[in-house]
Amino acid sequence: MARSRRSSPLQKRLRNVPARAVAYPLDPHVLALASRERARELLKRAFPRRRGKLALARTVAEFTAAFGKSLVDAVIVDVAHPTEETWKAAALARDYPSVPFFALTPMRVADTAALARCVDGDFADVLVEGMDDTAVRDLVMPQSFTARFSAALNDAHLALGLDNRIQERAWRAIVAHGGRTVRTETIAAQLHVTREHLSRSFAAAGSPNLKRIIDLVRLIAAAELAKNPGYDVSDVARVLEFASPSHLTSTAQRIVGTRSASLARLRTGDLIERFRQGRGRSRKQ
Repeated sequence: MARSRRSSPLQKRLRNVPARAVAYPLDPHVLALASRERARELLKRAFPRRRGKLALARTVAEFTAAFGKSLVDAVIVDVAHPTEETWKAAALARDYPSVPFFALTPMRVADTAALARCVDGDFADVLVEGMDDTAVRDLVMPQSFTARFSAALNDAHLALGLDNRIQERAWRAIVAHGGRTVRTETIAAQLHVTREHLSRSFAAAGSPNLKRIIDLVRLIAAAELAKNPGYDVSDVARVLEFASPSHLTSTAQRIVGTRSASLARLRTGDLIERFRQGRGRSRKQ
């Protein structure tokens, strides 16, 4: 199903990244609206707790509230027996264009009208119950926000002059978190080096500080989420784990020289260019 939303350049790239180039997010968060027990059990098998987080909502109120609590990677809506609440949930696909929505259905003849409505509502794809049961995770995760965000920014480190091996590996470890907060020691552990070695090696020869690169990636994610009609600045700050909206604003001013309210108007290239204008290193260095 092709989406027809007006999108930012990065959002267009997020949709067009080939599946083979996508790495699954480290901690995927899938949100689903499903009242049928069979559908709920299917989703629990596809997204077990040890491999991410599955939030199963029974009501549209629970479903809607979940968007404001944490960053949602993908959404699944059970449309086998649609009700008014089903379509209220489905309508949120237009409010959150960064998040792919999937319809789950047994694909009966009687489901044709419901599927047509999902197409009109900009759903990303259909999961066919009984046919796709063992492949649900592999169908959903390549289109998840974090996986596409990571792939879209895969080579963006080159525009920042980060061209040595440890910088490249650290960059890709950072973007794999999809803009969520990540600590230096976490990246170091993934790269099998000490935190001190990573920080020194990353910032060598006048390169940007690692912590500032982490903040830049978080702001790129914030800018993309801010383009969603369903999010305001407070929501973006909360789901990306900033301490407060003012913390998001102060980070944006320090890293890219703008207020958080202006992020939605800026492209990824704009943010990188602003960062390159002397904001890559702290004043004490």
